[in-house]
Amino acid sequence: MSEEARHDKPETSRRAPARRRAALAAVVAAAGIAFVAAAVGFIGFLSQLRGVETKPASNADGIVVLTGGSSRISDAIELLADGYGKRLLISGVHPTNGVSDISRSLPDSQRLLTCCVDLDRSAINTRSNASETRRWVNERGFRSLIVVTSNYHMPRAIVELSHAMPDTTLIPFAVIGDKWREEPWWTSGVTLRLLLSEYVKYLAAEARVRLAYLGLELSPEIGDQPTGSVEPRRPASG
Repeated sequence: MSEEARHDKPETSRRAPARRRAALAAVVAAAGIAFVAAAVGFIGFLSQLRGVETKPASNADGIVVLTGGSSRISDAIELLADGYGKRLLISGVHPTNGVSDISRSLPDSQRLLTCCVDLDRSAINTRSNASETRRWVNERGFRSLIVVTSNYHMPRAIVELSHAMPDTTLIPFAVIGDKWREEPWWTSGVTLRLLLSEYVKYLAAEARVRLAYLGLELSPEIGDQPTGSVEPRRPASG
């Protein structure tokens, strides 16, 4: 081996650990930036969630309630009774359920359920909620809509509904669950997991909608759980 080759070998050996350290530092820095970005985004998501129920600022042509959370349907029926909309769509009803199943849990609303409520049994997730709501809105000729769903679900619901019906005015009515009222969300591991899960779904919906505007249509939303009950089991935070 030449004298020059013997000198080059230690130099190469010294450069390899340096490159590995640089690569590791880059990975750690990227992970740190991603974590900070996710944390900031989560805070922004939380800032959209209402902590108290507030009556809509104005009436609308119709009302839609997305099933999947405690008291959503009863709150929507109350808005209909108060004249905030002409008709109500309950989206995501189980295929085997009918008006009679709802009336058993809301006996005082029989008249409204008979005259002014439509059931959507086709929707299985938030994206199909939006599609079926668009169909209903077009059939009725409505131009404005009050949207009733849980506060943690409202951001994603508005993303999907706005994408499906860009020319329809949407007025949110966020339902606040009992558990949300009783204790701060950060003190409950169950509620925190629910919020983190919903945040991921919200980001997926936002990304899919933005890509759709660019002409790239993706598969249904990631991890969205099917709807399909009249008054489902109470979730952790309403």
